[in-house]
Amino acid sequence: MENYTIILIIMSLMIGASGIADKTKLSAPVLLLLVGIAIGFVPSMPGIELNPEIIMLLFLPPLLYDAAFNISFREFRTNLNTISTLAIGLVFITAAGIAAIVYYMIPGMNWPLAFVLGAILSATDAVAAIGITKGLGLPHKTITILEGESLINDASALVAYRFAIAAVTGIAFVWWKASLQFLLVLGGGFLVGFSAGMLLGRVLRFFRANDMVVISLMLLMPFVTYLIAEHFNVSGVIAVVILGLSMSRLSRERFPESIRHQSKNFWDVIIFLLNGFIFLLIGLQFPIVLKKMNPDEVWSYIGYAAIIALAALGIRLIRVYMQQFNLQKAFRGKRRISEDALFDSRTSFIITWSGMRGIVSLAIAIGLPVRLSNGELFPMRNEIIFLSIAVVLFSLLGQGLSLPWFVRKFGNEMHHKNVPGTIDKQAQP
Repeated sequence: MENYTIILIIMSLMIGASGIADKTKLSAPVLLLLVGIAIGFVPSMPGIELNPEIIMLLFLPPLLYDAAFNISFREFRTNLNTISTLAIGLVFITAAGIAAIVYYMIPGMNWPLAFVLGAILSATDAVAAIGITKGLGLPHKTITILEGESLINDASALVAYRFAIAAVTGIAFVWWKASLQFLLVLGGGFLVGFSAGMLLGRVLRFFRANDMVVISLMLLMPFVTYLIAEHFNVSGVIAVVILGLSMSRLSRERFPESIRHQSKNFWDVIIFLLNGFIFLLIGLQFPIVLKKMNPDEVWSYIGYAAIIALAALGIRLIRVYMQQFNLQKAFRGKRRISEDALFDSRTSFIITWSGMRGIVSLAIAIGLPVRLSNGELFPMRNEIIFLSIAVVLFSLLGQGLSLPWFVRKFGNEMHHKNVPGTIDKQAQP
């Protein structure tokens, strides 16, 4: 009974904090984080440690599906070059950059462990990006790039994490095998998602007269698709994203208006509860991992986390601006780059600043094995988890609190100047 009481209290706090955030125009995810940290330090509050498998299964599929369902497929395709650059290339660059920094900065950190931490923190999070940027009035192009990147980059980060864990256990790393496995994981996820979308489409057409059955099947299928993909060791993330894109197109073309309206209302409530619960739970984790750290090392590791967060932001800043200039160069060179795919420096800055770490990084970190295959304890496990959570908090609080200010500062200029190709045309000879 005590556990149910705690869950009800947490949900009540979550709903109340979300309502206060709306009234005061504060960022709901940031306020929920602070509330989670605060109640986590209450002496009588029992520690609620997350099960990473539950996080990945219970929260990730519906949130990814909803984001993919609502993204503009036309804009996604237009900006695919930028999205794939950030979601794949930038993930591995960030993992390597963080690994190099922590290897030389943190005593006792070897290269395999450094790459584990780099992989954990390499990807931005769809939940964080969507939750914090929602309602800020960002241009559709910016939102599409952010959502598209965060929908795909989880798969890249999870593959990088698998390779890093293998290195810790002493398995030799072979580039061509790693590249082939990466392609198989992504391709397999695409195939599972596409097949699930085709199957669900046929079933929904058969039951199209029954609104409740249609909506219930659309709720169930993201979980089923994720589980099937993970069972075959391919990307459950990519599978759910492809399913969401398929259902979005089917919904616009075939679903009656009544079903679309009911489905939207139902999913809005589900996503509101899941989003709020996630950010509160992230805040609750900090006091738990803090108690497991050596008190003499806490401030040092908080400093390390701040440096890692800044380094990740700096790497992202450089890569996003490089992408902006590469697109302009390709467009001037008459390559196959649509004018609609171009963006200006202000958009580059907002894309950079909106790249926050979140629940996926947290779940991967907490899911670190306690022991290696030889029975030895996983080295520096508590330190890696602490750093991961601290970096997530720095990312969400620092960038989340300042992002609305930057959007207001650049907002009017972005809306006026973010017309496809405007800035870039001026830069052309």
